[in-house]
Amino acid sequence: MIFRLKTSKKTMDCFTEIGQKTGLKPFALAKLAIAIALNSNFDSLSFRTDTNGLDLNRQTITGEYDAMYKCLIEQHCGNHLCEDDYFPTYVKAYIDHGSILLHNQFRYGNDFILNLAGLEGDSI
Repeated sequence: MIFRLKTSKKTMDCFTEIGQKTGLKPFALAKLAIAIALNSNFDSLSFRTDTNGLDLNRQTITGEYDAMYKCLIEQHCGNHLCEDDYFPTYVKAYIDHGSILLHNQFRYGNDFILNLAGLEGDSI
């Protein structure tokens, strides 16, 4: 069983830029990236990236909710994933794709944090 994954260089660059301006750490950004990718029309089977980025640990990404993340990704993919496919292959694909979407929201959204919370345009 593998417990570490390497993100793409693009993911590392996105996380670095967002982290410098918001104070969010890569493990938190990875969780947000997975959530955003799950909410998108994403074909994980055809998504390919490099491994020149951040080195992330499975425990810091999914923690005690690993089974939940696996179920969500399986549901999104529409098929059962064996353990070796789920981590690191699919988790990396969802992080790398989600990081691009997250970076776009960060760069072009009005209020990044409110947008992530789904509160953009609503009164608090």
